[in-house]
Amino acid sequence: MTRPLRFCHLSIFYPPYSFGGDAMYLYRLVNALAERGHEVDVIHCADSYHVLEPREPAAHFPNHPNVTVHTLRSGWGRLSPLLSQQTGGTWLKKRRILEVFLGKKFDVIHYHNISLFGPKVLTLAPDYSDFIKLYTTHEHWLVCPMHVLWKNNERLCEKPDCLTCTLAFRRPPQWWRYTRLLERSAAAVDTFLSPSRFTRQMLHDRGFVREIAHLPYFVPGAENTDATHAAALAIPVTPGPSSPGPSSPDASPHPRPFFLFVGRLEKIKGLQNVIPLFRNYARADLLVAGTGNFEEELRRQAQGMSNVIFLGSLQQHRLRALYRHAIAALVPSICYEVFGIIILEAYMQRTPVIVHRLGGLEEVVEESRGGFCYRTEDELRAAMEQLRTNPALRAEMGERGFLKYQERWNTEAHLAMYFAELEATAQRKLGRVPWLEPARSTLAWHPAAKDS
Repeated sequence: MTRPLRFCHLSIFYPPYSFGGDAMYLYRLVNALAERGHEVDVIHCADSYHVLEPREPAAHFPNHPNVTVHTLRSGWGRLSPLLSQQTGGTWLKKRRILEVFLGKKFDVIHYHNISLFGPKVLTLAPDYSDFIKLYTTHEHWLVCPMHVLWKNNERLCEKPDCLTCTLAFRRPPQWWRYTRLLERSAAAVDTFLSPSRFTRQMLHDRGFVREIAHLPYFVPGAENTDATHAAALAIPVTPGPSSPGPSSPDASPHPRPFFLFVGRLEKIKGLQNVIPLFRNYARADLLVAGTGNFEEELRRQAQGMSNVIFLGSLQQHRLRALYRHAIAALVPSICYEVFGIIILEAYMQRTPVIVHRLGGLEEVVEESRGGFCYRTEDELRAAMEQLRTNPALRAEMGERGFLKYQERWNTEAHLAMYFAELEATAQRKLGRVPWLEPARSTLAWHPAAKDS
């Protein structure tokens, strides 16, 4: 590479104005690029965040000096993203986005979660042409108004029935989805990326016709984690009487053997299917790190169970200690997960995982051979017992997960794949890769350049 690149990333959510793993992926990617000398601008929408959370975020996410964050707000507040959601147009955010596009000469414009910008945001462009556009499918929004293929807010979507499902979620219908607006807008994107092969196939099966390249997520090593960001779960908490306190790397933060769940406490994450198993499972505890809108119901379900312990949201250094000493991390999602960052976080600590055999989770475990996949409660219990009673097997699976993480899912591996996609896209669109071309050493006229 002969020069640093200029990136512009667009997403409605960016930490701390964010929820979930896609924003954390973007935060990690942006800062990894900046640390390597590239110039990165991020455009995100505070109004979209406030549609779901009226309060200002409490967490702090520092960015590298090479990162410039543009936080969009409209005088119309939450009505602005609602207008885009309903019509598909970018409307009240369009002018500010174009100002950023025109303020620098970007090499790469990369879209992420754009649902509340509307699909027309994909068509916005600067007044120069030698740039490339990418879009990462962090969810199934391209084919699902509710993003997650969770039908009527109660089960997996086996076939589309979008109007009824939207109403079941108590959301207004998106009438633009019954036009060709998304297809026309998507034509402005040069390359689509998917974190999992499963999601790529699901999008194609549901009618999205563009080619999609596979680019899995990554998690930075522990040496980078504390320096660049706080926990993916966002809000630090003070340890309570049931919370594990600080520990050395060699000392377990919990007095009994335990399995670990990390994630948002929502119905689609499936924890309600795991808690009953522990009612008659005295051999180990279940530690739950996270918060969410299903938390009250889960706490009710676990009432009277001393071996199910809710820890709230924890900072990353405390999560690492829990991962390191857990028998296994449990990922029981009952929805079509796009990837499974929790799996990588466990692998970083040489801890195996036990995941529900569904969506993008399965391919990560099968590629690494760093854990078990299950379909039934009996299979889950059997996997837990194998790892609990066989420390050698636990260590072997954890080591396999760690080695695959180092090979495929760490920062350097991810950036190598990312830049390969950038170069292929530039070659396809421009017939050249501008940032690989040698820079001129002088502005002086050379006789060889004269007209013949």
